[in-house]
Amino acid sequence: MTAFAPLQNDTFLRACLRQRTEYTPVWLMRQAGRFLPEYRALRARVGSFLDLVSQVELATEVALMPMERFGLDAAILFSDILVIPEAMGLGLSFLAEEGPRLAQPVQDDAAVAGLHVPDLEKLRHVLDTVRATRIALAGKAPLIGFAGSPWTLACYMVEGSGSTDFRTARTMLYRRPDLLNRVLRVNADTVASFLNAQIEAGAQAVMLFDSWGGVLSGAAYEEFDLSPLRRVLSRLHREYDGVRIPRIVFAKGAGNRLQHLSKLDCDVIGLDWTVDLQEARAVLGPTKALQGNLDPLALLAKPAVVEAEASKVLRAFGPVHMGVGEGATHIFNLGHGVHPHTPPEHVAALVDAVHGHSKSLRRAAAR
Repeated sequence: MTAFAPLQNDTFLRACLRQRTEYTPVWLMRQAGRFLPEYRALRARVGSFLDLVSQVELATEVALMPMERFGLDAAILFSDILVIPEAMGLGLSFLAEEGPRLAQPVQDDAAVAGLHVPDLEKLRHVLDTVRATRIALAGKAPLIGFAGSPWTLACYMVEGSGSTDFRTARTMLYRRPDLLNRVLRVNADTVASFLNAQIEAGAQAVMLFDSWGGVLSGAAYEEFDLSPLRRVLSRLHREYDGVRIPRIVFAKGAGNRLQHLSKLDCDVIGLDWTVDLQEARAVLGPTKALQGNLDPLALLAKPAVVEAEASKVLRAFGPVHMGVGEGATHIFNLGHGVHPHTPPEHVAALVDAVHGHSKSLRRAAAR
């Protein structure tokens, strides 16, 4: 077992576990990505996104880029949710201006029958990147591992590419639910094994990106999204080497399904920017920390506006837990990933604003 440096800042992890923090921790989805000039320079030199993801040294370098620039409270593995279908042999590529494509989409009986949980050695580069990134962080902040939810992965695997409505996947849901359910079972078992392997490699929290549950109808959401999510969550390490491992579910487009999300066996629910945090807090109850949920496009405004919008989000969440034991906690994030046109100095303004305003609100509440 690798001996990692002691953690110097556990604010994010304590917030995940609904414990008191001195300020509201902040990290950002896609914080290591296209908005950073150093990332764009590295990507231009390497030439391929998949090359960046697959080379441990480069992926580690990218994960550390935002940590060196900003006072973020957590780092996240630099990888992609579609490394799983790639490991399944579906032939992943990324085309300029078109996004991901799978050479062998899973659309018929034969393709589904041939789908199996892959040997995790095919994902060794990701696990090695987890370990290398954790070592390189040197205890500065905790490391988040991640994977796509079973349904989100199935959307790409059946469609063969990105989509606004995933028509092919949703049609399979009605025409051949037996096929889709098998895809989802294989995905769930793969995701659980993969996330557990990330934890064993050094991830201190894990996150499930449930990006496309919002395209489903109510009944379909329960069967094809939540049920496989529960299968994953039930199999994840709750602790490793004697330390609790927070489990986060980011539920994009699920603002009208908060009651369903409240029953998931996870520690944190991440919400997109369309959800009212106060309402979510009331519905989700006292057993979930909340993560989110500034509109990513707010970061395209001037720093003064960014600071004002950050304050609005903090105030929308309301009073945070300030006593002993467990209580209501908030992890500041965007409602989706950082937009590639975001000026880095606006991210710096956001991080400073979240830390500063959240400390001020705690001081005011303590008076």
